[in-house]
Amino acid sequence: MSETRRVLVVDDEQEVRDTLSSVLENLDYIPYVASNGVEALEIIKNEPIDVVLSDLYMPEMDGIELLKRVRSMNKKVVFLMITAHPTIETAVEAIKKGAYDYLTKPFHIEEVRLKINRALENKGLASSLKTANGIIWALIFSIPLWLILGIILAKLLK
Repeated sequence: MSETRRVLVVDDEQEVRDTLSSVLENLDYIPYVASNGVEALEIIKNEPIDVVLSDLYMPEMDGIELLKRVRSMNKKVVFLMITAHPTIETAVEAIKKGAYDYLTKPFHIEEVRLKINRALENKGLASSLKTANGIIWALIFSIPLWLILGIILAKLLK
């Protein structure tokens, strides 16, 4: 990986936070951990977080509420929901609110790596696409001007 990415794990279970933190470190990410949504928002305010892995069901603030607040603070943060009780309804709601994808507990290390990498690649492709679109629009506006000037000069030189 060319640049190190920062991943925030938000889960009220200490064991999940510790396990994911170790896994992320071994995958060359910089892990951050929070035991609830309030802690997570504080970290996001102070650190350039790239990815949030958040449990869906937590006391005080659930993962959907955290997702909404993270989206209002920074739309570029990639959000992956974690749940031990996946349902179609919760998955659809998380995706509608802006989550990139979700992981089900218990998860495999390879699944975690793949989903984070895919999300970050997608984020990178989106920004590359915006740059490419800007270049295309610049060309669309500049080429006709040069064509028109070329035609006028060609007619004048005849």
